[in-house]
Amino acid sequence: MALWVDHAMWWHVYPLGFVGAPIRPEGDETDAAQHRLDRIGGWLDHIVELGLNGLALGPVFASTTHGYDTIDHFRIDPRLGDDAHFDRLVAAAHDKGVRVLLDGVFNHVGRAHPAFCALEQNGPDAATADLFRVDWNGWEPGAPVAAEVFEGHDALVVLDHSSPAVEQLVVDVMTHWLDRGADGWRLDAAYAVDPAFWARVLPRVRAQHPDVWITGEVIHGDAAAIVTESTMDSLTQYELWQGIWHGLSDANLFETTHAIERNNALLETFVPTTFIGNHDVTRIASAVGDARHVPHAVVLLCILAGTPMIYAGDEYGLRAVKEERLGGDDAVRPEFPPAPPADPTTLPGAEADAATVLAVHQELVALRRRHPWLRTAQTDVVHVANTAVSLRTATGTDALVTVLNLADESVSLPAAGATSVAAGTATIAGAQVELAPHGWAVLGS
Repeated sequence: MALWVDHAMWWHVYPLGFVGAPIRPEGDETDAAQHRLDRIGGWLDHIVELGLNGLALGPVFASTTHGYDTIDHFRIDPRLGDDAHFDRLVAAAHDKGVRVLLDGVFNHVGRAHPAFCALEQNGPDAATADLFRVDWNGWEPGAPVAAEVFEGHDALVVLDHSSPAVEQLVVDVMTHWLDRGADGWRLDAAYAVDPAFWARVLPRVRAQHPDVWITGEVIHGDAAAIVTESTMDSLTQYELWQGIWHGLSDANLFETTHAIERNNALLETFVPTTFIGNHDVTRIASAVGDARHVPHAVVLLCILAGTPMIYAGDEYGLRAVKEERLGGDDAVRPEFPPAPPADPTTLPGAEADAATVLAVHQELVALRRRHPWLRTAQTDVVHVANTAVSLRTATGTDALVTVLNLADESVSLPAAGATSVAAGTATIAGAQVELAPHGWAVLGS
């Protein structure tokens, strides 16, 4: 696996929304290549100033609507730009020491993909018929093609991952963009694909690009087994994400510590991809309910084992709720200005505490940078109650203690051998640490 990922921390962007591209375009809005991808380049200095060194891009390939209905894996979406714009963004990122991760939608394609359109025109005789899972029984020319679709979404046609043609397509796409400068891949809906497919594809990709890092979107299932069987380097840690925001929202830190212990167990097999927000979920500032507990979520992201991702805008504490309806993702995928604003409260979903939340992120990312061993360190629960917790994250030679308080009253927690405050605010008195109401701190020796 790529050694550079040992120090990678990502800023995750949903490009189409971020640059203000039309998500459900009409007419000829996508006919000519736009220059919108350049707008992401205006935020590269912000990534570095946050202390991050990775840009994780959502889908950038030609699609019909939201980017996950791909119609051409080898072409940049004209709503974003073209190859030249992509090359310019990658070059600018690399010049600043920022790696670039691409979003690979390889479970399905859009119904308007030329390969599927050929089936609708030519039926089972189409040259691309072996790319899809289709029930041809009773089919007649001109009749709809009964293809398998992804999770009931008729516009998303599932690829046949038992087909050598699909295997070759995915290898070709992954290597094409790695050749152009990408550093890694996030495999969208990886949970829906047989791990054996990835086990055939990924070694072929690594044979040409041994430094590539590959993480898969896995929402449920046996994560350790999936990594072992698929040969992916990492998986998205949805269980930890849920344990963090649920625990904070419900004032039930027992749920959070249970998720932390489960995260510890994964380290025997792989280092998970950790996050507290992404383009598919309610923003963390809205999810936790009480804005005073946003820093608590950020603390956990930065001190727990994993390769962390910060969703663009979460560092400003933006609020937005995902809704289960057409366009229900739009609020969590808003347009951003071409560069960071001098006044962050002007950002979509921002509130008066935007600058304060940004400072907390910078403080905690810097702490993570000073202690790179945190990426693979086990975290022990020293003390837990519904509204307070003391955690000790350690290796054989290094240790940090994290203390959180969700209550309206001060609390005294075990300092677990810590003697100084490394981040946040607390008072250490011998073997105990005193935390103010809704306080948090990371302690060192």
